[in-house]
Amino acid sequence: MKVEGQVFEITKAVNFEAAHYMSGKPEGHPYRNMHGHSFRLEATVAGTVQPGAEWVQDFSDLAAILTETANKLDHRLLNEVDGLSVPTLERIALWAANDLKPRLPGLKRVVLARPSLDERCVLVI
Repeated sequence: MKVEGQVFEITKAVNFEAAHYMSGKPEGHPYRNMHGHSFRLEATVAGTVQPGAEWVQDFSDLAAILTETANKLDHRLLNEVDGLSVPTLERIALWAANDLKPRLPGLKRVVLARPSLDERCVLVI
């Protein structure tokens, strides 16, 4: 079977824990209080099979890059991370994408989820 020239997408995910609050909410709103979530950060890279490697990218390399980004947010108060003063799923996904892009030139999608709440945000790049 010939894989040369075919474009594939590969995806890897990692988890991290972080806290945040939404200061713009009205007094008494539960999101205004500091609270935490378990997050799942997923990145999809697209490309052709690399000559001699037989894959788009080594999953262990992808995992290491994704873990580096997640570690910048893990066990942090997201509101204190530069660029995340309003830490919505959309903004966190965009922040992560911007952090990943220089190291993952084939980055096509970033997904940020809160699995315990069945919520996720997909950023298509």
